[in-house]
Amino acid sequence: MAFIRVVCGVALLVFVSPAFADDITDAMDAANKAYKAGDLGGAKQQLDLASTLIGQKNAEGFAALLPAPLPGWTAEKAQSNAVGANLFGASSANRTYTNAKGDSVDVSITGDSAMITQFAPALNNPAMAAMMGKIVRVGDQRAIQNADSGDLMILVNTKFLINVTGSGDAASKLAYAQAVNMAKLSKM
Repeated sequence: MAFIRVVCGVALLVFVSPAFADDITDAMDAANKAYKAGDLGGAKQQLDLASTLIGQKNAEGFAALLPAPLPGWTAEKAQSNAVGANLFGASSANRTYTNAKGDSVDVSITGDSAMITQFAPALNNPAMAAMMGKIVRVGDQRAIQNADSGDLMILVNTKFLINVTGSGDAASKLAYAQAVNMAKLSKM
């Protein structure tokens, strides 16, 4: 009886597995086939496609972490974008918020970027970060706030960069920075 259950379970997995295939898996499978056939150019092209698709999926995840509009503000639909590794690679999402006075705050989250990795040591070094602006706390994260505009830059886990900019006042920018779900971002 146990043998029949195992056989039925394996058969179910074989028949259900194709239903879990997606564009990313298809591109990786195509890259593997091209590589085994000696088509290195085709393999690279398919891996680049898979990488870009993963970036798009990450960008959509970033968009879900952008805050809802705060009281008195409205928001545009979140936008997400992924640029391939050939252009330094980056996945990003941003959303613009506007109040009745016409002030705006733009919140963006960027990840998957070699540029962030290169910029991270400067942001992580308190002395260097202080040269770029005032050091403030946003939740449990350290942020750099521009003294003139109130714009904020927050590095999360040395791989995600949150920028809060716009014509709104510094307090509004800080409130939007605090509304970003950094706990979930940290786990991505």
